[in-house]
Amino acid sequence: MPEMKLPGPEHPITIAATPERMQARYNGHVIADTRNALTLQEASYPAVIYFPREDVSLEYFTRTDRVTYCPYKGEAHYFTVLMDGQFADNAVWTYETPYPAMEQIQGRVAFYPNKVEVYAVGESDHPAEVRDAVLHTDDGAGASQKEHWPETAKNPTAY
Repeated sequence: MPEMKLPGPEHPITIAATPERMQARYNGHVIADTRNALTLQEASYPAVIYFPREDVSLEYFTRTDRVTYCPYKGEAHYFTVLMDGQFADNAVWTYETPYPAMEQIQGRVAFYPNKVEVYAVGESDHPAEVRDAVLHTDDGAGASQKEHWPETAKNPTAY
């Protein structure tokens, strides 16, 4: 069995609820539509949107023999999309039994953006909260774009 690695400072992976309604389109047809997508950000790779299977038109997918391995997530299994006579080979992947640190992506699928268009639809469900959080988030240089929120706890004092 290959080595399982845990995300950490040298290889961070975050998974967060995606505030927008997300869709995936192939060959002009919407094949996924959800308000429950997750965004997985792994190290410096582009973010990946994971759709719940129940919000995906799986009837257009055919499982392939392709399997890849990620030491952080586990084995990925692939599907080809067939619609209107057009194929997108191995355009969809899923981690059916991801490693424990990535269990949030179990039961979800992701799409290669060069084969299937993935995009946000409309406004965020909570635009003010999202905008406020972004403006208070570290900009990468150790400072937020706005003043920090007030402290919610004081530093302990020496007795």
